[in-house]
Order: sequence, then structure tokens, then C-alpha cells
Amino acid sequence: MHYICEVEHASMYKLRLVFEDGSARVVDLEDHLDGEVFAPLRDLRLFQTARLNRDLDTVVWENGADMSPDFLYEIGVPVDSAEQRALCVAEGDAQYGGKKKK
Repeated sequence: MHYICEVEHASMYKLRLVFEDGSARVVDLEDHLDGEVFAPLRDLRLFQTARLNRDLDTVVWENGADMSPDFLYEIGVPVDSAEQRALCVAEGDAQYGGKKKK
């Protein structure tokens, strides 16, 4: 049985998750957002409220939706260390000319 240690919104309907075994996986939930509980998550503002619930050890959203960590592990695409670093650089604040924008 798996559990989630970290949750981060990656893009659109994708989350980057870190599991108890130290592996990082990106899950694309776009095709899994249907039914009474999950369909409202198609609203990106609501989807982006994804956070870790430490009592459940999984992802939860403001509308009360949550998903099985085992399901998320199964559908997740492993992210290796190089990809993790590239993702952090690509999503980080760019600084040009050594000066930070104010």
C-alpha cells in the first residue's frame, strides 16, 4: 500500500506526487475527472486546490474529493532526478541579466 508525502500542481490536470518510497510521479487526471465528486475538478481553479491530507496520506481538494494513493501510483509516470531538476528550472522564476524584477 502506498501513501503520498508531497503534492504539487504541475500543469493543467497534472500533479507531481512524491510517494513513501521516495519516487516522484506525475499523474494526469484529465481522463479521470468524472462523476458527481470529480467532475467539478474540471474547473482548473478548483483542481489547483489539490493538497496533501496527512491524516489520509493522499491528495484532497476543497470540494472534499480525494483519490486512492495506490490508484495515483499506478497511473503515475515516474520522474527521474534529471527530469525533476528540469521541471524545477522550467517552472522557476526566470532572472535575466542578473537583476531581479520588482
